[in-house]
Amino acid sequence: MQLCCESVNGSCIRSSWSNSVRISMYVFMVCIILATVVGNLTVIISISHFKQLHTPTNFLILSMATVDFLLGFFIMPCSMVRSVEHCWYFGEFFCKIHTSTDIMLSTASIFHLSFISIDRYYAVCDPLRYKSKINNFVIVVMVFISWMIPAAFAFGMIFLDLNLRGAEKIYNHVHCAGGCFLIFSETSGIVASVVSFYIPGFVMLYIYRKIYSVAKKQARSIDAITKKKMQFEMKNHISFCREKKAAKTLGIIMGVFLICWTPFFFFTATNPFMNYVIPPVLIDALVWFGYLNSTLNPIVYAFFYMWFRRALKIILFGKVFQQDSSRTHLFSD
Repeated sequence: MQLCCESVNGSCIRSSWSNSVRISMYVFMVCIILATVVGNLTVIISISHFKQLHTPTNFLILSMATVDFLLGFFIMPCSMVRSVEHCWYFGEFFCKIHTSTDIMLSTASIFHLSFISIDRYYAVCDPLRYKSKINNFVIVVMVFISWMIPAAFAFGMIFLDLNLRGAEKIYNHVHCAGGCFLIFSETSGIVASVVSFYIPGFVMLYIYRKIYSVAKKQARSIDAITKKKMQFEMKNHISFCREKKAAKTLGIIMGVFLICWTPFFFFTATNPFMNYVIPPVLIDALVWFGYLNSTLNPIVYAFFYMWFRRALKIILFGKVFQQDSSRTHLFSD
């Protein structure tokens, strides 16, 4: 999202890194891009093809995988060239398109994670009314909000230059022909961080905390019912395993999200107040660290499911092209 170019007399100059360093960066970033594209494309094919996966919850996961796929397929390659070469070769207008779409897709991915947490909340905490609460219409609304609000926010901010209000001097100082970089003022930096990260992040933290609390109570209730039929040591062991499993699952979900995105949005909000002392190379590295969330989403939200592993096996062996393969039972009812 942000990279200040090196310039001489107002014109961009290429990176001064050695060829070996640049090649290593290209290899590393290409691996991230391929993992993002292939992983999310597999999720898209699986949910779209197999009829047993056509559920409201999975359509929300499908929409998120589409967001992450587009981020990996359209945004990351251009960001890779800019990050390695320190210059933008695709024109000023496409720079705005790229930056707006980058912000939109990154924010949309985070919004999807928040709505998935809401879906998980009703599934665990209110299972009897889950199907009435989370129906097709509700999922459509969630998907619409996850796409439209980030799109309006991102394109409005960039094309109306709202991010530069109050930061015109620093922008004119670092701007150079052939560069593509994003600067936030003090106000826009806080607004962007709050809308794109802190609000959906707070929603996720609060809801998963509730889910974890309910899961612990359910485990203890089951133990209370069955304690007369089990030895004391076995009861404690099962209770411990249930709580450990719940903590591990929720820890992975929240940990990946927070580890990937917290550094970037923290510095986005604070950098303007520190007179932009944070090196552009560090900011750019944090952008790619945030991209990793889209790379890991298929692993966190799909690879942990048995149905996905079975679907992946069918796809890899080409059985997906067989007649009636879409009706394959990936899990028991």
